Amino acid sequence: MIGRALVAALKEDGHDVARLVRGTPASPDELSWRPAAGEVPVEACRSAHAIVNLCGAPIAASRWSAKVRGELRASRVDTTQILARVFGGAGSNSENRPGILINASATGIYGDRGNLELNESSAPGNGFLAELCRDWEGAAAVAGEWGARVVFVRFGMVLSQEGGALHRMLPFYRAGLGCPFGTGRQWVSWISLDDAVGAIRFALSKTELSGPVNAVSPVSVTNAGFTRALGRIFGHQLPMHVPATALRLMYGAVADEALLASAHVVPAKLLRTGYPFRYSNLEDALYQALAMEKVEA
Repeated sequence: MIGRALVAALKEDGHDVARLVRGTPASPDELSWRPAAGEVPVEACRSAHAIVNLCGAPIAASRWSAKVRGELRASRVDTTQILARVFGGAGSNSENRPGILINASATGIYGDRGNLELNESSAPGNGFLAELCRDWEGAAAVAGEWGARVVFVRFGMVLSQEGGALHRMLPFYRAGLGCPFGTGRQWVSWISLDDAVGAIRFALSKTELSGPVNAVSPVSVTNAGFTRALGRIFGHQLPMHVPATALRLMYGAVADEALLASAHVVPAKLLRTGYPFRYSNLEDALYQALAMEKVEA
């Protein structure tokens, strides 16, 4: 979802973009790789100015069985370790390797932190998601040992009707069945798809940006506030909450770490370096994500 939008934006900026694909390349701008087999086109990748790694299986698509946890780790940590080979090893002097690695991460690294305001210097939290993100970033950090500038883009909930959490929520709101999760007091750190792509483009150009960068709107909301905004857009919402116990029965650990966890994350580095957020108002971002025209009262 992010990758498609990013490729289009980078091409509009005038960049040549090569995409790594797992199948047979279908166009000149595609390169074949097999991360599960540990194969990456090292020499072709070393001709790039920068590498952007957005790989990762969906976090909340199903309950976290041992098999699913393994898939989530392999799609993030193992894949990133393979890409890191591009930056090191034989023939990897500064003249024939990328100078930048932009690697996806997530605000899940902070865990469930209640009302505590979190910035890039805040310590990681506890739980499977936090551990997964720590290892993910650790795998990317290896590129920094070879002199690359490495940025870990910690995405919040990316708003798009084409995928992600919002995509899974929309059928319930269209049917008038939307409502808050648990108490509804947990913080939701979100970002528009435009700004998610914008943050990556900004990180590519800003040499002073490195390490963790929170890709979230400057204005977080609670889960109840998020659901009220969606309810206003669709004109109806259930006058109740989904009990936390029901969510745990349905989703297991996903409920506690992805649906009920609270992380009030702020984009301190993006604000400090002057990133111009396009969408700071949640309702405006939702209308844009849904391709709907906002009607002023």
